[in-house]
Amino acid sequence: MDQIVRLAGAEKVPPCTVVIFGASGDLAMRKLIPALYSLDSCGERMLADETMIVGCARRAIPVDQFRQHARSAVERLANAPLQEGCWDRFASRLDYLSGIDHPEGFARLKARLEQIELSGGLPPNRIFYLAIPPDAILDWVQRLHDSGLIGLPEGRGFSRVVVEKPIGVDLRSARAINAGLHRYLDESQIFRIDHYLGKETVRNFMVLRFGNSIFEQIWNSHHIDHVQITVSEEEGVGARAGYYDHAGALRDMVQNHMFQLLSLIAMEPPVSLAAEDVRQAKLNVLRAIKPLTPEEVHHQVIRAQYAAGHLDGKVVPDYSHEPGVAPDSATETYVALKLFVNNWRWSGVPFYLRTGKALPRRASSVAIHFKHLPAILFAEHHRLPANVLTLRIQPDEGFSLSVTAKQPGLDLSIRPVNMDLHYEREFQARSPEAYEMLLYEVMIGDQTLFVDAETVERSWLFIQSILDVWEREGRQGLLSYAAGSWGPAAAHQMLRQHQCGWYEP
Repeated sequence: MDQIVRLAGAEKVPPCTVVIFGASGDLAMRKLIPALYSLDSCGERMLADETMIVGCARRAIPVDQFRQHARSAVERLANAPLQEGCWDRFASRLDYLSGIDHPEGFARLKARLEQIELSGGLPPNRIFYLAIPPDAILDWVQRLHDSGLIGLPEGRGFSRVVVEKPIGVDLRSARAINAGLHRYLDESQIFRIDHYLGKETVRNFMVLRFGNSIFEQIWNSHHIDHVQITVSEEEGVGARAGYYDHAGALRDMVQNHMFQLLSLIAMEPPVSLAAEDVRQAKLNVLRAIKPLTPEEVHHQVIRAQYAAGHLDGKVVPDYSHEPGVAPDSATETYVALKLFVNNWRWSGVPFYLRTGKALPRRASSVAIHFKHLPAILFAEHHRLPANVLTLRIQPDEGFSLSVTAKQPGLDLSIRPVNMDLHYEREFQARSPEAYEMLLYEVMIGDQTLFVDAETVERSWLFIQSILDVWEREGRQGLLSYAAGSWGPAAAHQMLRQHQCGWYEP
């Protein structure tokens, strides 16, 4: 029988009121409402009976219509199937308040919350989820403060604010946002979401590393040749052009998602699993990554923009011809870069990061390439492929280790084979969707899966060294690649010194 080591059961969620600003928007209906329903579904029942969910938006609609929109979202997108009894209980939790942008909007919200808490016997435990544009964050936090909705006296419940990425568009704006948040909130009240940290496979990184003696012994520069991190997107810019043409791949993916993956892969063992210890171990990785000089940017960073091509039999237009994109746009849709973590464990080991749009498939993975064997015995005449540990984040969640084995037969023929684990096939259980995990962690007050202020600023410090060069150079140095390809040839040449190519998910 398999031995299951249960370190801790799921913590009981305290009764609270979850307030979603921007409740009629895409994020709320596509992610937040379905995730909350799944937490409250008949199989999970993670929400306390008294918990309420208040949607806030500008648009005036009856609460019954809001519930109908929510039901439609749950039917299409929830990780748990809609069951009438479960839905009836969940729908009774839903309330809606319109006109939140009016001067008296926050006063009405405060009155509504106090009414809900009084009638339901709820403590003033409040979670405010800001599913709003980033440039509105500080204004809304100030309005929460001025209306007395955050900063409750000690011992009278809690108030927590959830902030979506991006935190700023550069180092200066990130520092300004963090300073503004700290003007009204303690760091312990701020939950900066990066949804990659809620993915089951990402959460397994620490268990794989620190729960298996075989890996931690070889997780260093003596045995690892290089590391590849890939986040590829199959679709083009689509309807996001208004945002994306001002952001680009470096800001949209590298600064947050990919640096979080990097810090989990490269971190030292934390002294405990407490949130502060884990976050400090990850932060130390970012402290060890030095900003690039202009010369290093030219040699270690590749940027490109997709040109016309084909994906799944469909014609994809040139990025500059996409609706909402400036014809002379210098925005990169693809980035490949090399960096080093300058500490004892990783000295001399390059980390290669790659992300882009209009690539052959949607996938996220980390590939740990171990060093080649010396040219003795089996590698004397033909260089054997190095062992590779591949961590698949999406869509085929799991991991594999490539090893060399002898093929059956009289002769000595050897080839690489994979020792492979697929999460769904192995565990045959529903994995919580990322936002389910993150919302649950907010409600119990655990910040392990969230990003603190210094982490945001440290990652921007590195990214800023690249942005400064690109801003000066405009379109100079911007390459192109055909939509449906794996990026420009220059990105593949980066790995020539390792006599291998990019791992293709």
